[in-house]
Amino acid sequence: MRKIYVAICISVIFGVISLSLINKQRIVNQIIEDGGTGKYTAIMQSDSDLPTHTIFRPENISVFNKNNPLPIIVWGNGACANSPWEHVNFLSEVASHGFLVIAIGIMPKESIKENEKSTSLQLTDAIDWAIAQNSNKKSPYYNKIDVANIAVNGMSCGGLQALEAAPDSRIKTLIVCNSGILPNSGDGLSGMPQLKKEHLLKLHTPTLYLLGGESDIAYHNGMDDFKRIIHVPVFVANMDVGHGGTYSKPHGGEFARVAIEWYKWQLKEDSDAGKMFTGNPCGLAQSPVWTVEKKNLP
Repeated sequence: MRKIYVAICISVIFGVISLSLINKQRIVNQIIEDGGTGKYTAIMQSDSDLPTHTIFRPENISVFNKNNPLPIIVWGNGACANSPWEHVNFLSEVASHGFLVIAIGIMPKESIKENEKSTSLQLTDAIDWAIAQNSNKKSPYYNKIDVANIAVNGMSCGGLQALEAAPDSRIKTLIVCNSGILPNSGDGLSGMPQLKKEHLLKLHTPTLYLLGGESDIAYHNGMDDFKRIIHVPVFVANMDVGHGGTYSKPHGGEFARVAIEWYKWQLKEDSDAGKMFTGNPCGLAQSPVWTVEKKNLP
């Protein structure tokens, strides 16, 4: 009886240890909509190795390697939210085209909204994590991430966070969505990055502004940024949808379609995708729902 008792105790102990290890490495996956329209079905993921963020990536990453790596896209949320609950359709759609997307904040749970505020440093944290994963032989991302092609972007307050993080020399391109630097630092919501217009001089990459037309509360700020940026390639596109963009539309709507072509062009050297932004008129200028301007672009 004693041997049986000892055996049971040992089994229970090891069972607890095993469960603890599983919980420690817990990964929760969820498919948004149908996984996106891209070549790779995407998942939204919560990874205990990065509990402060939400990951959107192709479900099957075995097809990615040094010759076909995943570029990195980091995302800041509207209202400085610490969860990307407003943008899941958009971010999942982007990931389905072969990108590793890391959004600030915890994975959304049904309709629960996370009220805690985020910071720009979380964008840098996401970049650091992805680069470390690529060189970690124990990571599923080992040698699968394109650490030379990194985009930073965000919406509204998240767009300001992206602007604040953009001077990082590792960043290859910037997208600012429904956002722009306020004329007077200190205005706006509590927790917003307190940037001055002079910060725009620190940008060093091709930059895309996606705005919601004149009814977008950030329209004048974004257009003023565009006018002031003269030293890097910059493109601004307006669609008359207001501040909310099209992020919650099926597959992220038009904002996702345009952003994906920019990502493909800037991070994957896809010249066909670049035709949306180059030429006179450029491809996007021929759309009935967009108005565009550009500088320092062919």
